[in-house]
Amino acid sequence: MGSSPFFFRSYIMLNRGLDKLELLRIVEAVANEKSIDKELVIDSMESAIQKAALTKFGNDNNIEVIIDRESGEIKIQKVLDIVDKVEDFAREITLEEAQKNYPENKELKIGEKIFEELPQIDFGRIAAQSAKQVISSRVREAEKNRQYEEFIDKQEQILSGIIKRIEYGNIIVDLGKAEGVIKKDELIPREILKTGDRVKAYCYEVRKELKGHQIFLSRAHPQFLAKLFFQEVPEIYEGTIEIKSVARDPGSRAKICVHSQDSSIDPVGACVGMRGSRVQTIVNELHGEKIDIIKWTEDLPTLISESLSPAEIQRVLIDQENKRIDIILSEENLSKAIGRRGQNVRLASKLTNYEIDILTDKEDSQRRQVEFKERTETLIKNLEVDETLAQLLVSEGFTSIDEIAQSQSEDISKIEAIDEETAKELIERSKETLIKEKEAVAEKLKELGVEEALVNLKGMTQGMLVILGQKNIKKISDFADLSSDELIGGFDEIKGKKIRIEGYLEEFSLSRKEADDLIMAAREIAYR
Repeated sequence: MGSSPFFFRSYIMLNRGLDKLELLRIVEAVANEKSIDKELVIDSMESAIQKAALTKFGNDNNIEVIIDRESGEIKIQKVLDIVDKVEDFAREITLEEAQKNYPENKELKIGEKIFEELPQIDFGRIAAQSAKQVISSRVREAEKNRQYEEFIDKQEQILSGIIKRIEYGNIIVDLGKAEGVIKKDELIPREILKTGDRVKAYCYEVRKELKGHQIFLSRAHPQFLAKLFFQEVPEIYEGTIEIKSVARDPGSRAKICVHSQDSSIDPVGACVGMRGSRVQTIVNELHGEKIDIIKWTEDLPTLISESLSPAEIQRVLIDQENKRIDIILSEENLSKAIGRRGQNVRLASKLTNYEIDILTDKEDSQRRQVEFKERTETLIKNLEVDETLAQLLVSEGFTSIDEIAQSQSEDISKIEAIDEETAKELIERSKETLIKEKEAVAEKLKELGVEEALVNLKGMTQGMLVILGQKNIKKISDFADLSSDELIGGFDEIKGKKIRIEGYLEEFSLSRKEADDLIMAAREIAYR
């Protein structure tokens, strides 16, 4: 930038004296060349001349420089504040002195300013160079701000440019008025790009930094695929078809879920195009990445089954609160559902935002047998009943001590071979067991040092408190600083990859609303 015609002419102009008309011509030229406001260029020139004037007349002075926007005339003036008592002789003057030295201003008052015009500056080489640097710096800053404002509007869009250079595996792309960078891990694996190639990429961030703005691009981001469909499929561009979610294993396989607002339009067919023309264009751009296009439906089991195609699913067990799904299928469909290196199930999980566990029908049967056995043993141990009675209770849906304690005797006595008296005894023993457990937990909380305010928080159970205490969350303020994801678990997306976050209280099956309510209640107590 320092060698541009503008700065060369500025340097010569400042050395030989300021030509008014040439000054305005230069202002116009640089404003057009850099696509910045003409007023900002004039401001930078005023600052440059002011800096030189301070060097000549003394830095203690308050000097103001004004360039007339119409004529180009430059006015350099010293500014003095009229005060009652002078403390800074370079910047202040008494009312008496002002009236004496400037008799033409008869109605001067304390608080007003006196403007004393100074002679024009004959710039030396050093002063001219200094002025040049000021102008250069201000114009560069304005250009950076203009570029930032221009590209911040292009965030979340596909940008196209020419590869300018490759640095340590990162691709620097010439976008015309700025440069973008595709980091090594944002490239499609095994993709070969060369200097001079035209390349498309998704702009996922425009960051403003002290040294200037940075434009980050990606060819591996899930939204790069979504935006390519947006460009290639008119129905998506028009809003008739909506992209619900996207999951990618860049360079290998992708899944995209689409929904049509118009029941007469097949969203999958529209995305595929005549003889696969539309999707093939996108596949070519992604260097052969295979794309599964899935029709979205509100019926979650159907959506999951479609997402795991070509595997055939027998049963789908959904835990909506914990965002988990168990898929039951036959042995011969297991490898199809999982895919190569777990790719198929991993992409289906990202697409549906559910954690997916795949079990064969044999494994599901074994798991249910283990659960049945564990629940039976719990009842035998705590209620002191025989195995037959415990198995009978579990098979009829009474799977925990708490469920039995909260039941009515008539509910239990409906079970064949259990009379009213036995039902009452079972309920009584369950309540006694829960009381003992509560006392044991209270003792445990005391040992852990859990704060009373946290123990008394409405909605908090003793089991939750023990877990929190073991995680060193012992005060109401500690709990108040947590997020709902830290409590119940969730997913976070880092560089397009979904990462599972384990929650402290995940085993208690809290809903997000319940977690949020607990945290807000704690904050009201902790910060009031």
